Amino acid sequence: MWLSDAQKIGVALTTFGTLFMFLGIMLFFDAALLALGNMLFLSGLTLIIGPQKTFYFFARKQKLRGTACFIGGILLVFMKYAFIGMIVEIFGFLNLFGDFFPVVVTFLRQLPFIGNLLSLPYIRPIVDRIAGSRTSAV
Repeated sequence: MWLSDAQKIGVALTTFGTLFMFLGIMLFFDAALLALGNMLFLSGLTLIIGPQKTFYFFARKQKLRGTACFIGGILLVFMKYAFIGMIVEIFGFLNLFGDFFPVVVTFLRQLPFIGNLLSLPYIRPIVDRIAGSRTSAV
């Protein structure tokens, strides 16, 4: 699958947004880093899938609660309530993107080192539960 130049920039912006959010959390919920990470993540997502598809993704009827929490969390972070904003934002993120977790776990299990790590006896049931897998334990 080939990406256009705009999509490549979107992947970079999304990656940097995730990195800035991670750093913002690690540095005791630094509101400036979290806000910058949110803006980079949203602009990168928009460049990856396009503005119209991004709008339709966030405006779907079954995703409205997740959208409201995600945007509300971002606004709380912008208003310097970083800890509460991140909790609300994570709840919205899980509601919005929770359907993708099984796909991500399946991809990660195919990677050389990470796949072996995720298949360890005590880790596998936890990852299956997080991903929502309905497979029986062997």
